[in-house]
Amino acid sequence: MNSLFSSLYSAKAILAAVSGGPDSMALMHLLAHWSQETPRPPIAVATVDHRLRPEAAQEADFVAREAAALGLSHHTLVWSGPKPTTGLQEAARDARYDLLIAWAHDLGATHLVTAHTLDDQAETVLIRLSRGSGLAGLGGMRPERDRDGLRHVRPLLACPKQLLLDLCSREEWPFVQDPSNADERFARVRWRRLMPALAAEGLTAERLAGLARRARQVEEALGRKAEEALGRAGCEIGEGALRLHAAPLAEEPFEIALRVLLGALQSAGIRLEASRLVRLEACTERLRGALGRGEGLRMTVAGALLQLDRHGRLTIAPEPPRKRGR
Repeated sequence: MNSLFSSLYSAKAILAAVSGGPDSMALMHLLAHWSQETPRPPIAVATVDHRLRPEAAQEADFVAREAAALGLSHHTLVWSGPKPTTGLQEAARDARYDLLIAWAHDLGATHLVTAHTLDDQAETVLIRLSRGSGLAGLGGMRPERDRDGLRHVRPLLACPKQLLLDLCSREEWPFVQDPSNADERFARVRWRRLMPALAAEGLTAERLAGLARRARQVEEALGRKAEEALGRAGCEIGEGALRLHAAPLAEEPFEIALRVLLGALQSAGIRLEASRLVRLEACTERLRGALGRGEGLRMTVAGALLQLDRHGRLTIAPEPPRKRGR
């Protein structure tokens, strides 16, 4: 257990997100036992009521009672306001993290802990693969990441869900079942239904999680090389634009050049969506071609205007508003 929570030793205070399902209830009990061994950082528990199901309030009360029995403080966070008719799960996830992060800051917590499992990781990889994600997306969820000034830790990411269900059964830890986990309107549920058939062909959750780990390793190596190449480009920011020498876009392998362009866009304050990957790849190809021919080029991507002159200088600025014809 000590190794499971080794990254939490440096925490000043910890907020654990607990929905009441078997994964998060196992996490809460394990954290409570861990905190009793020797002096540990204080642990608080929070449950998010998305106001999507009438049972959610009762489930939050259930978690509050179980947390109190373990000597842990609990707070219910409510996602109020209108709900979208499309992309509901994604919107709920974003709202959930917004609420948890704000409450963690209010508590003075430095670490946020969630109960994502090996199965969750496998489903994430499949979902991103089906949406045409690049290598970064195939890396799935990270065991740890920074999130708005908090350290988000997923200590159970290498644990199969069945192991946690067996643990709850053996230790008689109660939990609730969320009916939305069986609602096939949601992509994650549909992929979950396919997992046994995929596993029978050898595509197990463990192998998908292994793919994610290797993808993160490769992504880290490529990212460092791209940072070095971007550093050689001599980026300068002024008058609302970023200027750089574009030579690394032509000199480096395509995958590095792609990341150099992405880093330059981010440095210019341009926010890119994952769906823009194909467009970004096409822009990289065009820039490399123009550089090779010594030509200028002007194009737009993701709300940014890119202007390459014949001397290989690239300027990136927000795309000006388009004029509407009468």
